[in-house]
Amino acid sequence: MEPPVLSTPRLILRPHAVSDFDDLHRLWSHPVVSQAIGLPTPRPDETWSRLLRYAGGWRLLGFGMFAVTDRASGAFIGDMGLFEARRPLTPGFGGAPEAGWALLPEHHGKGLASEALSAVLAWADARGVERTACMITPDNPASLRTAARAGYVEYARTTFHEAEVALLERRRPG
Repeated sequence: MEPPVLSTPRLILRPHAVSDFDDLHRLWSHPVVSQAIGLPTPRPDETWSRLLRYAGGWRLLGFGMFAVTDRASGAFIGDMGLFEARRPLTPGFGGAPEAGWALLPEHHGKGLASEALSAVLAWADARGVERTACMITPDNPASLRTAARAGYVEYARTTFHEAEVALLERRRPG
């Protein structure tokens, strides 16, 4: 599937490009981001694999991650979208696409994650996606608030990479 381009009042969500590599590595290597996500800082080759996974998700699954950019300047802000990681979790996501987001810290606290997530979920709802899920560490209150505003509710707690995580789900309205 050809990935769509989504627009919000302040943002453009577009498919990632090879030219996003440096920004993507800066995002995932930022200590605030890696700590909030609970993953180690990636090596450049791991970021490259992430970029390739993003492209592959669209082609193989019909959904994927977007590069979130500032509508006015075109500057890279972060990542947002749906993916399938096949995480070894109990309980798991039950086949639901996983929603994920990460923004560069200088863009935190401005409502941009909620704005972007709303656009992604509206797109998924229009495509008939009945349920999405997400995984958030309990010590990440900003992401928990973003998820709650989007309609996610917690359904389980489990561990991932030896850390406690909350599993949340959202069902398509209607």
